[in-house]
Amino acid sequence: MSTYTATIRWSRTGDGDFTKGQYSRAHEWAFDGGAVVPAGPSPHIVPEPWGNPAGVDPEEAFVASLSSCHMLFFVDFARRAGFVLDSYVDEAEGLMENNAAGRLAMTRVTLRPQVTWSGEPPSQAQLADLHHRAHEACFIANSVTTEVTVEH
Repeated sequence: MSTYTATIRWSRTGDGDFTKGQYSRAHEWAFDGGAVVPAGPSPHIVPEPWGNPAGVDPEEAFVASLSSCHMLFFVDFARRAGFVLDSYVDEAEGLMENNAAGRLAMTRVTLRPQVTWSGEPPSQAQLADLHHRAHEACFIANSVTTEVTVEH
């Protein structure tokens, strides 16, 4: 069993009327390795000046987490199969909409990995298998009910 931690820090700043929702939602995420990431709400949900569009919002982080987990397993499975990758770029996209219970949820995440290979690339069947195995192994994908698809 492993434990993972993050420290989320927020404090009220500015002159807005807090009781009327006039306060900054900007905050930071601090991780055990020392990385500190500016964060804030999605600009689709909380507009400026109460949000920080330059910060990472939880919805973006969710999509990035799924994509990153998939990529890490994919690269390792490709390596084990004897393939050599030079790069992996994924323009992942999440869709927020009402779920079957009528609640707002991230219902679908689409991964669009573009892989550059060094040497002989895998066949389409091998590529599909690598993506399938990466998806099955990704513990983030295994932890959510969001539909995750890979377009390759």
